[in-house]
Amino acid sequence: MGNFTLSSGVRSSYYVDCRKTTMSAEGQFLVGQVAFQALREREPAVCWVGGLTLGADPVAYAIAQRSWMEGDPVEAFTIRKQTKIHGTGQRIEGGLPSGVSVMVIEDTLTSGESALQAIKVLEDHKDTVLGVLALVDRDAGGAEAIRAAGYPLITLFTAAELLKASGRSVID
Repeated sequence: MGNFTLSSGVRSSYYVDCRKTTMSAEGQFLVGQVAFQALREREPAVCWVGGLTLGADPVAYAIAQRSWMEGDPVEAFTIRKQTKIHGTGQRIEGGLPSGVSVMVIEDTLTSGESALQAIKVLEDHKDTVLGVLALVDRDAGGAEAIRAAGYPLITLFTAAELLKASGRSVID
């Protein structure tokens, strides 16, 4: 608990740092298991997963790794915040071809702006965005923004659920 400025610019009394889970060995295993299962139940046509670096990366990689273990491969990609100015000049890394079905990944969904940015990049790349999968939804308007833009949302956990499990209550 404290006083935090989120990437959306919103101030909050709490911060959800998914990276402490998504970048740990056990967290990678569990996130991959839960997210892959949710993905296959809700959007079985998804071939590729990814989003804006850095938050989406470990979640997408955990899903890809789990999918391989399940014998049902889903590939991962990363979207740079800006187009690379050297080398091949790519904005999307990981070999994502044009014209495939993708799911945008978010670690923490607040305003939905990062997911909508990723969707724009992917649609410009001529991919079909089937929706957004968020590890944690802060219930701060992001879900509504995603749905208002016409995309389904899969939420694995809400911030309220995590705070309750930790014995704390939502202060915002």
